[in-house]
Amino acid sequence: MATTEERRAADEKRLSELGYKQELERSWTGFQNFAISFTIISILAGCFTTYFQAWNNGGPVAISIGWPLISVPILIIGFCMSELVSAYPTAGGIYWWASKLGGPVWGWFTGWFNLIGLVAVTASVDYGAATFMNTLFGLFKFDLFNGEHAGKTFLHGTFFLFLVILALHATINILGSHLVARVNSISVWWHVAGVAVILVVLVVVPSHHASANFVFTERINNSGFGGHMYWFYVLPLGFLLTQYTITGYDSCAHVSEETQGAADAAAKGVWRSIFYSAVIGYILLLALTFAVSDPKAVTAGGGSSIAVLESAMGTSWVKLVLLISVVGQVFCGAACLTSASRMCYAFSRDGAIPGSSLWSKVNHRRIPVNAVLFMAACGAVLTIPAYFPNSAGLTVAFGAVVSIAVIGLYIAYVIPIYLRWREGDTWEAGPWTNGAKYRWMNPVAVVWVAIVTVIFILPTTPAGTPFRSEFSWSAVNYAPLVTGGVILAVGLWWVLGAKHTFTGPKMTVRELDAEIDV
Repeated sequence: MATTEERRAADEKRLSELGYKQELERSWTGFQNFAISFTIISILAGCFTTYFQAWNNGGPVAISIGWPLISVPILIIGFCMSELVSAYPTAGGIYWWASKLGGPVWGWFTGWFNLIGLVAVTASVDYGAATFMNTLFGLFKFDLFNGEHAGKTFLHGTFFLFLVILALHATINILGSHLVARVNSISVWWHVAGVAVILVVLVVVPSHHASANFVFTERINNSGFGGHMYWFYVLPLGFLLTQYTITGYDSCAHVSEETQGAADAAAKGVWRSIFYSAVIGYILLLALTFAVSDPKAVTAGGGSSIAVLESAMGTSWVKLVLLISVVGQVFCGAACLTSASRMCYAFSRDGAIPGSSLWSKVNHRRIPVNAVLFMAACGAVLTIPAYFPNSAGLTVAFGAVVSIAVIGLYIAYVIPIYLRWREGDTWEAGPWTNGAKYRWMNPVAVVWVAIVTVIFILPTTPAGTPFRSEFSWSAVNYAPLVTGGVILAVGLWWVLGAKHTFTGPKMTVRELDAEIDV
């Protein structure tokens, strides 16, 4: 068995073959690589914060049937990405793969979709954590961030708490890779043990549980759209619960330059994080849905997981479950910012972002500090609309940011998958490969992403549908405006000048441009 130094030497040799020198500290183990994706997927974050999306758009059917069905194509996408990271274990991840397989223009747009998605997923996780944390503060009668209030007051306090959490995560990431890796390792066990505790609470504490018939057949449509739209419009909107929760697993690639034995470890980290999250998440969601003792009360509470808990058990138990969930969400947000900063660092290293020389710098501890701060600031700006609720005292900003995350990330995922499919049998695989199965896996991945992209740019409420009498800008799903606007801008940038200056990944072994700020 190879020693740590031998594995590190082999990793650096492979990285050199791909055109890069070792700048980031390679101290992560295979488990820690898996841990960051498992943490970013975070069933304690996605399952709890977007439960309302499935409840209001489909009901229990969207959860009990939708989750396992949607998990299958997501796992297929993961397998497709695993063999790509095995062949190309670089911090640029999917952007680098697209550039290698399709040329600069493919890499350009893939990188920007990936960057948009990573900013959005960081923002959505931290805002979700702020919402749950502020609710928990209210239960403990702690009102610094207006946790005891409702409507605009609560949302204003939640936004400021969101900024505090973002700042905390930036600080953690700046302190060093060792700390981030340890935090992610702790996070895995927190998620496993925390989910176990929550399952016991959900099974034992409620005096009444829903029937299997309710959990597996009940349909709910609180979207405002007519019942005739349930199957082809409303229910697909509910799939956002699964598609958003199981995302962000490209982080295994983004930290591959910091992982020992990356060609094998990072590849396994991708699909394993998806598989275990899908299984454990499904068990958690079933337990939560079986705990529904009063469906009307849940709907009155916005269909949220908090409404389920409050209608099923006493305040002390609600506090316990929310505490476990909030800690998991905080872990998740820290890992999201790590992934986003590494992508920003890699994309800037290749000159693709304005101010690239600034974002591609690393400090004496080999941390891309400027990239960390930049990604945190972008997440804060993206979420500003959450400060301005609609007339009902609610905000659609969280759902919009969630949709931006899914659209940006999954389009970025599928571009190199399509390009690898186009390469066919001539493609040179790494040590971990799908073999001939790529012939059906890759097209399935492409078609699925095309479908969900269309679904998640649709209006989520009649009031957000243009040309309807009840239309209001405060109800608009601004996901297509943000993603479309940014891609239009970078597309024009490409046509007007970047196509002449951007040549794809720079080979830093030969072009020693990256400066270490000591």
